[in-house]
Amino acid sequence: MKEPIIEFKDFSFRYKTQKNPTLHDINLKIYPGEKILILGASGSGKSTLCNCINGLIPFSFEGEIKGSCIVNNTETKKSSIFKLSNTVGTVLQDSDAQFVGLTVAEDVAFVMENDVMPRSDMLPFIDKNLNMVGMREFVDHVPFQLSGGQKQKVAIAGVFGNHVQVLIFDEPLASLDPQMGMTAVALIDDLCRSEEKTVIVIEHRLEDMLYRSVDRIILMGEGTIQADVTPDELLKSDLLKTYGIREPLYLTAMKYAGCDLDSVKNLSDLNSLELSGENTAKLKNFFTEEREPVIEEKHEPVLRFEHVSFNYDGGRNVLEDINLEIYKGERVAIIGKNGAGKSTAAKLICGTIRPTEGKIYLNGTDESGMTIKEIGENVGYVMQDPNTMIVKDIIKDEVGLALTLRKKPQEYIDEKVNKALETCGLYKMRNWPVDSVSYGQKKRVTVAAMMALEPDILILDEPTAGQDYKSYTDIMNFVNTLNKEYGKTILFITHDMHLAIENTDRAIVFADGKMIRSDKVFTVLSDEETIRKAHLKQTSLYTLAVRLGIDPEMAIRHFIEYERTVKTHE
Repeated sequence: MKEPIIEFKDFSFRYKTQKNPTLHDINLKIYPGEKILILGASGSGKSTLCNCINGLIPFSFEGEIKGSCIVNNTETKKSSIFKLSNTVGTVLQDSDAQFVGLTVAEDVAFVMENDVMPRSDMLPFIDKNLNMVGMREFVDHVPFQLSGGQKQKVAIAGVFGNHVQVLIFDEPLASLDPQMGMTAVALIDDLCRSEEKTVIVIEHRLEDMLYRSVDRIILMGEGTIQADVTPDELLKSDLLKTYGIREPLYLTAMKYAGCDLDSVKNLSDLNSLELSGENTAKLKNFFTEEREPVIEEKHEPVLRFEHVSFNYDGGRNVLEDINLEIYKGERVAIIGKNGAGKSTAAKLICGTIRPTEGKIYLNGTDESGMTIKEIGENVGYVMQDPNTMIVKDIIKDEVGLALTLRKKPQEYIDEKVNKALETCGLYKMRNWPVDSVSYGQKKRVTVAAMMALEPDILILDEPTAGQDYKSYTDIMNFVNTLNKEYGKTILFITHDMHLAIENTDRAIVFADGKMIRSDKVFTVLSDEETIRKAHLKQTSLYTLAVRLGIDPEMAIRHFIEYERTVKTHE
């Protein structure tokens, strides 16, 4: 049997600034060529574990180590980041922290330049790596000026040029559109299988990662390993629920239908899972049984686009001839591939940029005659990258900043800030410096800051990116309360099809700067042409329905109606 390339023995680590260990009692062996998925809620120790492997701990983050961490036959605490970097490569969740080149090509070439590769040999590799992630046309662009999803692609392309034996991916799907997410999962799998790399992935999106097989799943909780199991063993247990991990949609449907999961073979692979006749009958009944549809009231439009087009500095239109209406109290998913114009539409709504052509009406008033401050009284926007929003040093000060600028009474500010912090799971960190928390926690800080304002229209740009299921659920529960009890209009710019299915009523789909569809979520997510044009992907509900010979639109609609009935009675 092969020797492990990574081995933890009775390992613990305590950060210098903390009283208690972040990791403890870690015993783990990872073998060459394995593909490992690390799951766990925020604060469970996932990233700390990986930072022990790549050498950031203890050489960048100081602390106390007990036990042993061996990588490629070397005790890490006796090595160096430079030596470990010859074995381990890492794609960070925060892409901005990883870029070193002034152009995309330079950044992808960085590792090859360090290996003193001749330029003539280097250029074909750059083309190949950028083509693999769909970024060849951006070769001369500045990485920091790309969208979140485009940055992620460049970061992934950057490690392809490395000849390391171990690759760590920290939330690789966080900002990718669904179709490119599938491509990324496939590329990561190919790296592992064909190039015999050892791959470790930290990712919250279990369903998306199961698009390709995983050898083992390491479930982290409270700083230690709670489970080291196969995907099938994990899905058949109660561990996902216990440790706050979102289960795949098809698994939820099977539970709703009353299926016997223990009898299902290949449960983690939807394309090859084997259902008994009884389980098949239960699922068919669940997906076809008529239920009372949710009655939706139609209100006056709070937002209207009339023939809106936009371009930057007279270039080609980023958005072209957009006509849409958003109604009061609606929950709308704005979906589409990276660069389709979704975030540009949000900036137009907020007034930070103005239409090149056409009009935008907010509550019946032409926005062209309104200041950004006036628009901001009605519209709140949580941007995709939290680093572009945060201006204060302390978390509670950042969350309360907008209320302070509006000269609200301190008692009122404290009440709203504390409520938002508790909802986003940040209250205990309220006095922490913003720079001391993770990228995902920074995201929650920006969500909390906007929630404290309780605007009439709330726009959330990729709110689930980098969030564990508990944090995501808490945020969504609060947002849905604002919607149901206070009539707030919610717009989600998202690649997360789970979010669209569970929390929205309508989907507006963008592709190549145009609005190509506006319809019920279950209709959009069952239309193959729309999915193809917008770089979406069929959800596991779609795939399961096709395998059962059931109309996917009906199956997704019945799932949504059943789940909302369940949640209403919880």
